[in-house]
Amino acid sequence: MKQIPSSPNLQTLETTLTYLTEVIHWRISTYFGDDSSSKAAMPSPPADWLTLDTTLTGFIRQHQLDLVEQLTLLIALAPHLQPDFFDQTITAQLPQAGDYPQIGGWRGKSHRGFLPTGETVLFMLGGHGLGDRLHLQHLFSEEHPFAREHVLYLDPPAEGEPLMSGKLVMNQDYVDLFTQGHFTRPHFSLRFPAQRITTEMEWEDLILNAQTLQQIHDLEAWIKHGPTILHDWGMKRKLKLGYRALFHGPPGTGKTLTTSLLGKYTGKDVYKIDISMLVSKYIGETEKNLSNLFARAESKDWILFFDEADALFGKRTNVRDAHDKYANQEVSYLLQRVENYDGLVILASNFKSNIDDAFIRRFQSLIHFPLPNTRERLQLWQRAFPSQLKPANTVDLRVLSNTYELTGADIMNVVQHCCLQALQKGNKMVQETDLIYAIKRELSKSGKIL
Repeated sequence: MKQIPSSPNLQTLETTLTYLTEVIHWRISTYFGDDSSSKAAMPSPPADWLTLDTTLTGFIRQHQLDLVEQLTLLIALAPHLQPDFFDQTITAQLPQAGDYPQIGGWRGKSHRGFLPTGETVLFMLGGHGLGDRLHLQHLFSEEHPFAREHVLYLDPPAEGEPLMSGKLVMNQDYVDLFTQGHFTRPHFSLRFPAQRITTEMEWEDLILNAQTLQQIHDLEAWIKHGPTILHDWGMKRKLKLGYRALFHGPPGTGKTLTTSLLGKYTGKDVYKIDISMLVSKYIGETEKNLSNLFARAESKDWILFFDEADALFGKRTNVRDAHDKYANQEVSYLLQRVENYDGLVILASNFKSNIDDAFIRRFQSLIHFPLPNTRERLQLWQRAFPSQLKPANTVDLRVLSNTYELTGADIMNVVQHCCLQALQKGNKMVQETDLIYAIKRELSKSGKIL
């Protein structure tokens, strides 16, 4: 078998597992050994401990984790690196077979090896002293970076059982980050009802009025420079994390394309949320779906795009029955989650008036996408045709721009139809009759009759 060359990431993981093994051996020997071994100090990290530049070391430096926090992170990560890690390091060191509740641990349904719990962390790092145990429980508090960044957590145990007996779980996103060097993009599913959207178009392909374009570039500037303002300039204490924007205007005016371009030019992944999969008729399910979505997106620096957001962000109503009550609760919960999200959230709606006023007040940007005027329609027509197919000499694009009120999406649908007709008929140019027919067909789709 071909040997895989060692990378900084691999070297770091191997070094951390070796040191964690030494710590576990030390802890078991001091607890179960004789009096002389019980006085031995915890082994110090090796001289080259976490010196390489990897995602794991970067995370530790960014959050200024101390040695106890680093070891907690490694205890949660170890089973993902070596399935029999704890069986080798703990079970083999015990004086005799048996159940050791002070060490904690559990075994999964598919995974047959020892898996850590909160008790495992407390035992390995704090021993049996009550003061140490209570102090170390802060590792699992809501204020700790582990919880804030959704890195790891304790799975709630059965009712009445000690909290620290809960399973120690590392978020799979961070397993991927620390082992592969990057977050793995999520797959479209019920737990993450969103698809990544991209575009091959450029800013030059976006035809909008000057005021709208300026607002969009202001939003682009925040995406690029927001971290500097919040963190380097210390404004995090005064400003809320994240950014919220509303794109409103008729369909086909460039709201989705603009969102895709913002992601493309700022290096951010854009996820378009499937609202139909978020909303559920069952009480509490919509909030649960939203919680899963935002938990997965938290701290990833993704742009979340809610298209046709009226269905989810619509105005709250007067409470007439239980359905109205729970619908209003969904809107209130969504308001809280959107406001607490640390990235960019973009809502798209045909009408600003359809969005609940509570959301409107919390948007940093309200950007109107109007129907293109005559000059903008001419630009859209001029850029719409492929180089292999041009309008015939009888086609006057200025007349088309003045006569037919079409959006950019409408114009592209017309051009697509004309391209198919030209290929089918063997024409080398777009004929005026095909063009007019396609325009009328497009207008009829939206109920416009010439």
